[in-house]
Amino acid sequence: MTIMYYDSIRFFDVELYLIATEQALIYVGTDKKRLLNATQNAKKLNKYKTAIRAYQNKEIVAFDFPIELTASNLQMEVFEALKTIPYGETRTYTEIAEQINRPKAVRAVGAAIGKNPLLVVIPCHRVIGKNGKLTGFSGGLSMKESLLDLEKQ
Repeated sequence: MTIMYYDSIRFFDVELYLIATEQALIYVGTDKKRLLNATQNAKKLNKYKTAIRAYQNKEIVAFDFPIELTASNLQMEVFEALKTIPYGETRTYTEIAEQINRPKAVRAVGAAIGKNPLLVVIPCHRVIGKNGKLTGFSGGLSMKESLLDLEKQ
């Protein structure tokens, strides 16, 4: 059984929970229920928290620490596509579906994005509606707007 550790960080107006194994970060999000099988350990999460703070302070624009994902093939394709969206830019759900060669799977792409277990790290906040409006984000639309504003400056 893999040992997991957690801690939290205040990010804009949201409490983000981080979960990691000894090897990699596996979760960044707002769902406290994810913490049930993890032990709080600020020291084990310090490098991830430091990087997220650096991102929020505009000291870095990408993350270079190891991550670990458990996801379906479609989700993995979508997450890889999200990682290619440049800092400060956005894409639509349709564009992501086209990028992964599944142009008719826009809803499935949206569902996969909604399952992103690594908010901020895998930049799902950079995906917007076809009409340019902000749409769903598990950290809340105000956090999504704050992230996009941060990256525009």
